Amino acid sequence: MVTSKIEYIGDLRTHNTHVRSGNTMITDAPVDNRGKGEAFSPTDLMSTSLANCIITIMGIKAKDEGFSLDGAKAEMTKIMAENPRRVAEIIIEFDFSILDLTDKQKRILKAIPAISPVALSLHPDVKQNITMKF
Repeated sequence: MVTSKIEYIGDLRTHNTHVRSGNTMITDAPVDNRGKGEAFSPTDLMSTSLANCIITIMGIKAKDEGFSLDGAKAEMTKIMAENPRRVAEIIIEFDFSILDLTDKQKRILKAIPAISPVALSLHPDVKQNITMKF
């Protein structure tokens, strides 16, 4: 089954539809690559997907273990490289400081970035710098 439908709508912008839900979003080229930077760029989405994948897997594991991650946050910074233009590094800081986690729960969360499907799908040259604040 098709996952998404993408339409190039001009001016370095795409319109994207998630087939199953009907949710839509646009992408825009970043300002440093002739775009307006008015929406996520494709590389923003890729990098943000890493953070989303990790925190989702953490949420699954937390649920299985009987605790909640509600209120946890993350910040992602994407660093680009040139020649060829590519994502060189993704920096993610997870903030769990609002939560009262046990040492065991912290150990569980710390192990998850290494098994994230997105993390495992990225090229090994993309540096993944993941930190957690408890």
